Amino acid sequence: MRLPTFLFLLCSLPAGLACAASNLIIDNATVRQPLPGKTVSAGYFTVTNPTAQPLQIVAASSSWFGKTELHQHSMVDGMMRMEQIKQIEVAPGATVHLQPGGLHLMLFRPSQQLELGQQVPLQIQLASGEVLTVSAVVTRIPKQ
Repeated sequence: MRLPTFLFLLCSLPAGLACAASNLIIDNATVRQPLPGKTVSAGYFTVTNPTAQPLQIVAASSSWFGKTELHQHSMVDGMMRMEQIKQIEVAPGATVHLQPGGLHLMLFRPSQQLELGQQVPLQIQLASGEVLTVSAVVTRIPKQ
């Protein structure tokens, strides 16, 4: 089996398993089920860089959504706000968590209804040009 085919198959594993290509490890990928009548969702995962070089995530996409953006929450003048960012840096040896209230993916205009437990394909693009495909499980937004 050629290496690109192997990496595609490896990175198409279910969300509970890791995607490791370019030495970047992505696991625990989830996509939130949108609230009824809403057309926006969020995506989360954990990314680990076991190398000695910094790596950058510069984009994300999914055929299941019309638009995907990298986002973060930040405190500005005492107010929490959400903003689009150009990249997510993963320092050498570091683990970065995309999670509620921090870094995350914003997913706009789903092309189909998302059901709990479904596997949503996400493509994660690195600054090197490499694209990793991971499978994110659809989860419910927790009740507050």
